[in-house]
Amino acid sequence: MAERVRRITGVEGVPAREPEPGELLQRVARGDEKAFERLYDIVSAPVFGLVRRVVRDPAQSEEVTQEVMLELWRTAARYAPEKGSAMTWVMTLAHRRAVDRVRSAQSATDREDKAYRRETTRPFDEVAEQVSTRLEHEQVRRCLASLTDLQRESVELAYYRGMTYREVSELLDTPLGTVKTRLRDGLIRMRDCLGVGR
Repeated sequence: MAERVRRITGVEGVPAREPEPGELLQRVARGDEKAFERLYDIVSAPVFGLVRRVVRDPAQSEEVTQEVMLELWRTAARYAPEKGSAMTWVMTLAHRRAVDRVRSAQSATDREDKAYRRETTRPFDEVAEQVSTRLEHEQVRRCLASLTDLQRESVELAYYRGMTYREVSELLDTPLGTVKTRLRDGLIRMRDCLGVGR
């Protein structure tokens, strides 16, 4: 507390003028650590407030604030008083850092999402599905081959060409009851051959 009073109090108890952030930045540019401490005291709270509004996450906001303060220490010599106030310059640095953090986090999220989508839709899944479908088709063909010619013909007309039982009956010039029997018997044999309902 005594040091703080000494810092604020000038000669003979007259309060000394608190240096402006621009003056402090110029001294920081020359490597003045005490000036940096004073600058830190002045700007860290406003910087954190701005960063917090952009980044939202408190822990990340603290990290970004520390990054901004480190950048101030390293780049103080770049501050040009003729281009604007020191606070404007500091807050611009803070805003840029905060936006960079948000973009970086979004990019990381996008990369993770993209990697996840790539993992869940890999080409080998498509290949496995195609192989499975081909095997099923081959099994159906084998089972169809196990039917009698009359059963196979009736099943193919009714189920692969989409004809009604009556249309199959007329096309084959066979009584409707006979066509129904062939279809029923053929489908039972197909079901047994395919292992459906086991």
